[in-house]
Parts: sequence; C-alpha cells; structure tokens
Amino acid sequence: MILTLFFVAAMLMISILLSPLSNRIGLPVLLLFLGVGMLAGQNGFGHLLPADAETTFLVGHLALAIILLDGGMRTRAETFRVGLKPALTLATLGVVITAGITGLAAVWILDLPLIYGLLIGTIISSTDAAAVFALLQNRGLRLNQRVSATLEIESGSNDPMAIFLTIVLLELIVQETPPGVLDSLWLLVKQLTLGGIGGLLGGFLLAWLLKRFHLIAAFYPLLVTAAGLTVFSATYLLDGSGFLAIYLMGVIVGNRQVKKMEDILQVHDGLAWLAQLCLFLMLGLLLAPEEKMSHITEGILLGGVLILIARPLAVALTLWPFGFRFKEQVFISWVGLRGAVPIVLALFPLMAGIPDATIFPTIAFIVVIMSLLVQGTTLAASARWLKLELPAEPKAMQHSQLEWSEGTEHQLMLFELDGEHWTPPRTLSGIRLPEGIVICALLRDNQLMPWHSELKLAGGDRLAVIGPEETELALAKLFSSAESIPALRENVFFGLFELNGDILIKDLQASFGIQVNDGNPEQSLADYVANHLPNHPVVGDRVRIGPVTLVVKAMQGDTVLRVGLKIS
Repeated sequence: MILTLFFVAAMLMISILLSPLSNRIGLPVLLLFLGVGMLAGQNGFGHLLPADAETTFLVGHLALAIILLDGGMRTRAETFRVGLKPALTLATLGVVITAGITGLAAVWILDLPLIYGLLIGTIISSTDAAAVFALLQNRGLRLNQRVSATLEIESGSNDPMAIFLTIVLLELIVQETPPGVLDSLWLLVKQLTLGGIGGLLGGFLLAWLLKRFHLIAAFYPLLVTAAGLTVFSATYLLDGSGFLAIYLMGVIVGNRQVKKMEDILQVHDGLAWLAQLCLFLMLGLLLAPEEKMSHITEGILLGGVLILIARPLAVALTLWPFGFRFKEQVFISWVGLRGAVPIVLALFPLMAGIPDATIFPTIAFIVVIMSLLVQGTTLAASARWLKLELPAEPKAMQHSQLEWSEGTEHQLMLFELDGEHWTPPRTLSGIRLPEGIVICALLRDNQLMPWHSELKLAGGDRLAVIGPEETELALAKLFSSAESIPALRENVFFGLFELNGDILIKDLQASFGIQVNDGNPEQSLADYVANHLPNHPVVGDRVRIGPVTLVVKAMQGDTVLRVGLKIS
C-alpha cells in the first residue's frame, strides 16, 4: 500500500515538474503525462497501480465530470449569444457526421464489420476542448468570441451524443434483440432531457445554497465539487446524461453572484488539471505493453481521415448556415483535439465483453497521440496564420474579490506602471479615471507609500486600486501595457483611427472624404456593420466600406460601441 502511494505520488510529481517543458517544446502537457505513464508501465511498475479497464473506467468518469464542472463554471453566459446554436448543431449533427465518415473509413482500413467500424468512429468522434483552451491560454492567444464561444459550448455538450451513439451501437452488438429506431430516439431524448433538467435544477439549488449558508472558506470549493458529483451520479442513475447535467450546473453557478467564486474557480482549476493528469497517466499504464501497438499504421491512417476529412466536413456542413467565415471553419476544424473522452468511451466495449474489444482502446490511443502531436502542437500557429487572434488585452497583475457586503461587486487590483508611458514621472492630474474607483497605496522600490493626489507616478511603480470589476480593462490600459503577440498591436489590427459606433455615414464621408455608395447616409456605423454581417457582430469582425475597412473594436451585447478605421 505504501509502495503504491509512493509510486502514484512520484508519477504525479514528475509529470507536474515536466509541465513547463510543454511551453518550451510546443507539446501539449497532457502528452507528457501520457508519456510518464507509458514509461512507468514499460519499466514494470504498472503492477503497483491497478490500471485495469474497470478502474480506468471509474477514474475516467470521475475525471470527465470534474473537467466539465470546471469548464462550465468558466463559460460566460454572454457566449451563448453568439455560440449556442452553432455549437449545439456541431455537438449533435456534427458528431453524427464525424462518426459516420470515420466509421466507414475504419471498416475499409481495419477490415471490420460495419457495426464495429461505426463504433470505432463514434468513440473517436468527440473532442476535448479543455485541453485545447489550456494550450491556447498558455500561448497567450485571444480568439474572437464567435470562434471561442462555439468551441467552449461544443466541448461541454458533444459528450452526450458520442456516449449515446456508443451505447446504441453496443446494444446492437451484444443484444439478441437490438433496440429499434424509436427506442434509440427515446434513449437520446431521455438522456438530453434528464441531463438538462438535472443540470438546471442542481445549478440553481447550489447557487442558492452558496448564497444562504455561511461556511468556512475552504468548504465552498468542496461543496461545489460534492454537489456537482451528486448531480452527475444521480442523473446517471436515472439514465440521463450526467455529463450534460454537471456541465450545465457549472454554467449556472459560474454565472451567478455567489460567495468565494474566485476561490472556487482556483481550486477547481487545480482539480481539473489533476483529473486530466490522472486519466492520462492511467491510460499510459493501461496501454503500455508493446503488443497493444500492433495497429499503429491503421490507427495513423484512420486519424488522418478523422483530422483531414471527417471533422472538416462536419464543421462545414453544420456551421455554414450560421455565416461562419471560411477561416473560422478551418480553425474550428483543426481544433478538434482528441483527449479524455475517446479514452473513456474506448473502455465501454471492454466492459461489455464483446469479441476483439482490445482494438478499440488501441485505436483510440493511437488517434489521441496523433491528435495531440499534430493538432496540439500547431494550434497557436494555425490561429495566427488564419488571423483569428485579437490583440492581447492588458489586465491587472493581481486581482481579488472583496466580499465585504452583499450586493457589492468590488475587487482589489494591482497594476504595474509601464515605464514607456510614465517617463518622466507625472501625477494623475488632468487624467480621467473610471468612476467608482479608489486608489489605496503605491509600492516603489519595495517601500509602501500612502497615496495622495500630488504624488508623481513613475515606471515600475505598483498601484493598489479598489473598484468595480468592469473598470479593470480601462485601468490596465491607463497604467500598464499588454504583452501582445509580436507585430500584432492595436493600431495594426484595428487601424489608426477609432470611431464611435453612433457616428453617421455622412459624417464619415465629410470627415475623411470617403465615398460610400451602398449605405444610407443617415445610417450609423454600428448599424452599417451589423447589416453587412451574416451573424451577430463580435470584436474583430471586418466590414468593407468604400476604400477603407471598419473593424469592430468594442461591443455591448449586440450593439457595436466602437470601430477601428483601417486604411488598406
């Protein structure tokens, strides 16, 4: 027992210490975890950890539930405005298309019966966006909201469809009397309905409990974890989609004003990483023996079909009605990164005891490795190549929520002054600051100085400010500078001129001498942009107007507040 504990702790420690290597060599950190598990298994240490199919199946469900809970809490409600319909279409119809194309390819490549080929296609059809966004954040990329929202929502809602298809296909294989079409449709409706109801009820109830109960600070993250797993398992026992339920529960809680939300998110970020780490370590141990790599060529061919044909076709067929640009479709296709979900689904045939079931985790393993190596290492480069990244936004060095009374939403923010803009030193006299903020103190050369209006500020000073959360961006732009992607500065991306969205086209014509022939002169720039886009405008959208390009720079809901004028 103690030896097993030592082995597990040592593997976790080694994997975590190797994680900085991910940024240096461009490999997804999950691939390093997988490699550590494989090395441990190859060297004969795998017997110290019970990495059999049943244990991995249980750990996989637990890990996915925690990952989806964390992802749900980080999904902002406003993303549903632009991403809900396309994401749900991609997460349902897109999964079916991906599974069908990949399954037919598996029949030909692996010389399998049709039902087995479709089962393999289904198992590897679901994406793992948790790993995708972890990688994108490490690369410092900021995507336009249409793309990021679609990927976020798809990642939390595509698992039920993949699980449903897997269960139906397994039933067709193992049962003497396979389920009919109506029975299968009823199973899908029941999964989605019970998952949706369970998630919504659990989310609102948990948000109410977090507001009403006064607990020790450390108990709030534990309560969220326990409640999430309770809803997940209860929904699962009722034959609903526990994965959908816990994701929706996270969305509800994450978008409500609850106590200790910052602490809850910080703890769950660590739990989500721990869940993925453990899952990939156990996969490495489970699939370590060399004989399980006998289908390496077939797996690579099937992975190529999935990455280059099935996923792009599914994205194109499901997203074109929503007006996605070609570059956005290409990137969303490339972000179909495989990870934890195929690993868990590949264990279903093993648990069902069907003949030749070992081929499923073997193929899933090869496809996941290929996806991490090929797609995972090129995500950042592909986003930049397709010009879908936005200039990095400046933010506070540190910020902490202040919960000093109910109904107040203030936070303490710490900013470091940019030397370029604060040389020579000067006061804040004449500078318009956001309303509702209070400057508390200044730290200079490790000396704490009380703040007063005549104090001159210099580069390198650190200011402590209390104010509403929405003032952080404005203060960060004033005090600090963003470490933007090389050659991607605001004036390059948005243009040299910034205009309010309510400016009329006739005023634009008079001020800049621009002739506009396809717009009403009495129309505002905001309305012109909205009318010339096929979907909801988001920051970064571009519309040609005469000889110049309008670039959306700031939004409030569906309304364009400011646009950049880019002369091309």
